[in-house]
Amino acid sequence: MSERDGENGPLLLGVRHHGPGSARAVRAALEAAGPRTVLIEGPPEADALIALAADEDMRPPVALLAHVVDEPGRSAFWPLAEFSPEWVAIRWALEHGVPARFIDLPATHTLAWGREEREDQEQEPSEKGEPGGLPPEPAEAVRIDPLAVLAETAGYDDAERWWEDVIEHRGARDGDAFAPFEVLGEAMGALREAFGTGGHERDLVREAYMRLQVRAAQREFGDDVAVVCGAWHVPALRQRTTVAADRALLKGLPKAKADMTWVPWTHRRLSRMSGYGAGIDSPGWYGHLFGAADRPIERWMTKVARLLRDEDRPVSSAHVIEAVRLADTLAAMRGRPLPGLTETTDAVRAVMCEGSDVPLALVHDRLVVGDVLGEVPAAAPAVPLQRDLDRLQRRLRLKPEAQERELELDLRKENDAGRSRLLHRLRLLGIEWGEPTASRGSTGTFRETWRLRWEPELAVRVAEAGVWGTTVLAAATAKAEADAVGARSLADVTGLAERCLLAELPDALPVVMRILADRAALDADVGHLAQALPALVRSLRYGDVRGTDTEALAEVAAGLAERVFVGLPPACAALDADAAEEMRGHVDAVHGAVGLLGEGDGDGEGQGENSASRAGIRGRWHGVLRTLSGRDTVPGVVRGRAVRLLLDDGALGQEEAARLMGLVLSPGTEPADAAAWIEGFVGGGSGGGMLLVHDERLLGLVDAWLTGVPGDAFTDVLPLLRRTFSAYEPGVRRTLGELVRRGPGTRGSATATASGIPGFAPDLDAARADAVLPVLRLLLGPDETVDVEGSGDTGTNDSSTHNDATNENGADDNDLVGVGR
Repeated sequence: MSERDGENGPLLLGVRHHGPGSARAVRAALEAAGPRTVLIEGPPEADALIALAADEDMRPPVALLAHVVDEPGRSAFWPLAEFSPEWVAIRWALEHGVPARFIDLPATHTLAWGREEREDQEQEPSEKGEPGGLPPEPAEAVRIDPLAVLAETAGYDDAERWWEDVIEHRGARDGDAFAPFEVLGEAMGALREAFGTGGHERDLVREAYMRLQVRAAQREFGDDVAVVCGAWHVPALRQRTTVAADRALLKGLPKAKADMTWVPWTHRRLSRMSGYGAGIDSPGWYGHLFGAADRPIERWMTKVARLLRDEDRPVSSAHVIEAVRLADTLAAMRGRPLPGLTETTDAVRAVMCEGSDVPLALVHDRLVVGDVLGEVPAAAPAVPLQRDLDRLQRRLRLKPEAQERELELDLRKENDAGRSRLLHRLRLLGIEWGEPTASRGSTGTFRETWRLRWEPELAVRVAEAGVWGTTVLAAATAKAEADAVGARSLADVTGLAERCLLAELPDALPVVMRILADRAALDADVGHLAQALPALVRSLRYGDVRGTDTEALAEVAAGLAERVFVGLPPACAALDADAAEEMRGHVDAVHGAVGLLGEGDGDGEGQGENSASRAGIRGRWHGVLRTLSGRDTVPGVVRGRAVRLLLDDGALGQEEAARLMGLVLSPGTEPADAAAWIEGFVGGGSGGGMLLVHDERLLGLVDAWLTGVPGDAFTDVLPLLRRTFSAYEPGVRRTLGELVRRGPGTRGSATATASGIPGFAPDLDAARADAVLPVLRLLLGPDETVDVEGSGDTGTNDSSTHNDATNENGADDNDLVGVGR
């Protein structure tokens, strides 16, 4: 409600939070009344921040953020949009030089209240007491929605539609700016008489504090006081109570030292679906209603048409005109003063979306809700870490945005490398602004792809991370060192080492490496060692890309690999099915890591010893695989996998692989063990299907074994075989089916038969090989870069030209020419 209680009462402006109609009505009432001070529902600690609302760099939506000083994770937000009545009241007071103050219960009590609630929940029910004098909310209390009750009384089944019709779409009456507040206040008074507090017991404490603040303002400014608060509180603020009674309600409130500042907010976070519900489902729509001075429906339909055109939907001016007419007609048929969101949505669906909800969902997401992100001025209080982050964001031209977007980085560029460092350091601090994702069309270590989206609660994460340091680099370093000390497993430490290299934390890496070496020396579990090795080897690659000294890391990786080689064969003996499948994963992971360790053999002068060591590691690993492939005590899935890995590396000939498969698939082998061997050899999404397609001899062995499995055993092996072959691409499965139907071995040509190896000729076909040279010239540049004769002469290209030709995977032109030859 809002009326003057005679000539000596405050002007009470009861509003709906985040309502454009309420916001316009508040502005009209303030213009008409001209109060000497404006009191606003909100935490009093924010009074010192009100002046920042006039800063030219302040753009709503924004929020007041309060957090406990020694526990930043305990926080609370007070969001304000451009169409929030409280924001309008603040701006009016600043424009007219009128003091503005917040009068709600201080955040120091609100935050402490929340802490005691959590502590009470951890106790047994019999131990719970009233938290520090604050009245508890009974679990059985039924909280009513006053707007829903009023809407139902008026014959509406939707409180949102009632509010739009009565308030949001109502223009201010000439000469009667207080009328809507008077009517609403009377309605709220009737509701509170009928329902009491409506389940809002804690509001009694808040309202007592508000009454004390209103009395203090009246003593200072007389009766020229305007109060902007939720309509539900108006009857309580009009209530005649004594100062002693109000102070008694506030006695014994818990306290927590709190800091407060402005932070950016988003329209999406104003919606109920976000988890920070502020009472509105359509902030974008309300923002439009508040900003459109005239013809709001026509302007809205134009926005919708522009959005759909940008998405290549055929929407013309005629569609806009027809949609406006349909919305007006629907409003008239439904007895509404103006078309609301329901009518405009129905019109858009019928006219612009041709009855489809698919483009309509885009309209709802982009316009009805929206991704508007507010801004706060640099003068707003902030923890030192936040200021350093702001500086880095400006320097790297990496602006926070509410809408999700992908960012492609080339780490050879200085600015992109800086962006990568920042995002990785923030992830170490738990500030998930960016999420790494798979690069499209590139798997090289010089490329990174991030999915970015700035969420308002990240401001809380920054405040929490401020305990680790005053800059992003210092905080990430301290956090990494602490995480290394507290890591539970060896894999956690190796993963942390990888993240330290990605984030380029040179001061943290020695600490992490020392702990890693200690853990690796004490851990005898081969599974733990196998899990730790891949991350460690990946770290070597990242260190190479970023120019980091990884010598200590390489030594630990080599030692870890040797321990895996020694311990893996005995660890693979006598395993059940689940443990065998887990061990197969460890074998794959170690194989990939060894492959990376073996890269770069003969990379240059002065690296011969390192190259020889890497080559030796790969050779010793092949020896381990041969051991695994030949031991009967090793589960079939591991033996089959070992044979397949040897075959892929060229360490085992196809003839030998076929012989081993034939032995396993012989009648003397248990069907379940044979099926597991097949799963290890051609399963796991490792290209086994294509291997069978191109080597019909192996397919014939599998086919012959399968048709010979006894009926009673076939039922047992079928689930495993189904899992193996269902992982293949549909085209591979279709080709295998055709080959089996026709009979493996019938496709081979005379040339293939003469070679003894299906699909391969006995000698190199030089004419077919030369046919690829024109394509290589187009890919690699001038003709002289391709060594047609195999002489090794790459022409006159100097080193700078050669370096510029480095491809996105980190391979240069000579690497590609070598492949071509």
